[in-house]
Amino acid sequence: MASFRKLAVWEKAHTLTLLTYRLAEERLVRRHPELASQLTRAVASIPANIAEGLAHRSDAQLNRFLSIAYASAQEADYHFLLAKDLGVIPVTDYAHLEARLTEVRQMLSGLRRRVQARVRVKGKRGGRTASPLTPLT
Repeated sequence: MASFRKLAVWEKAHTLTLLTYRLAEERLVRRHPELASQLTRAVASIPANIAEGLAHRSDAQLNRFLSIAYASAQEADYHFLLAKDLGVIPVTDYAHLEARLTEVRQMLSGLRRRVQARVRVKGKRGGRTASPLTPLT
């Protein structure tokens, strides 16, 4: 399978994770350590599941891990909202993080659709495809 580092969605999710850890250290740990833990765990799960999914040999398994990554993005969305509503992060920071998270979710959705299409094609042909990164023919 392909290297996870070659995927733009992984790169964006990784960058979001780094930003989230900085945010948690600066603003959340002192006042809401449990929220900091939940938020960083959810956000870090996104690129981790992308990487783990690419390590599997089947598109069906990759699709499963991309679904988990998407679910983690949804969880992170709520934790960002909670942090904003608690007044722990400013509205401008929230908007910036939310925009980045939305982009990651959209990219994950697109990649999942591609992988799901490969699973359907593979099922019809009875064979394997080489990589989710190569275009469908």
